[in-house]
Amino acid sequence: MTTTITWYGHAAFDLQTHGFSILIDPYITGNPLATVKAESLTPNYICVTHGHGDHLGDTIAISLRTSATVIANAEICGWLEKKGVKTHAQHIGGGFNHPFGYLKLTQALHGSVLPDGANGGNPCGFLLTTLDDKKLYFAGDTGLFGDMQLIGDEGLDFAALPIGDNYTMGPADALRAVKLLRPKQVLPIHFNTFERIKQNAQAWADQVQAETSTRVLQLKPGESVSL
Repeated sequence: MTTTITWYGHAAFDLQTHGFSILIDPYITGNPLATVKAESLTPNYICVTHGHGDHLGDTIAISLRTSATVIANAEICGWLEKKGVKTHAQHIGGGFNHPFGYLKLTQALHGSVLPDGANGGNPCGFLLTTLDDKKLYFAGDTGLFGDMQLIGDEGLDFAALPIGDNYTMGPADALRAVKLLRPKQVLPIHFNTFERIKQNAQAWADQVQAETSTRVLQLKPGESVSL
């Protein structure tokens, strides 16, 4: 079976894999690039990389409406549980065999305070091994770090990397990240949502494809790719 990845702009994704729907960082309401309404999404699971509002997004409303289980670090899960949300807590370096695949939390270099100022624990990325052994890496908001090489050693079929700079890696460091990760395909994310993170994704794609063997995906918000 195929896994279909739909990008909703910024760092928001929907994965359809083996009959499951998984949202990642569902910042839909208030996302100027989003092409869907939060009310139209019906996931089984929601994965949250960190507590910032442009990643936590519509998690609470969607989860309470659909009974989706939220997967995040223990601090975010504890905060969500007090709001009636069903959760599954993990932590960096830990993985779990969920019905949709094996999900491991990776490190990310960023912050994670929650919208009300509560402690959001440590930010993370997600490394998903699907039921048919596809390897997908969602870096979340992060700077460059050398252990991306270890993540790359998994043999990645897909990676989603921020290129916006200012709050995350910029284009130059994201290119270095591709060289460490060595994914078959990479999608640039977390850019052009706001003026401060405007980037030329085509120029970045050209550089990646000139210097690596990785194929760069250039999706518009709402577009999908199947693995």
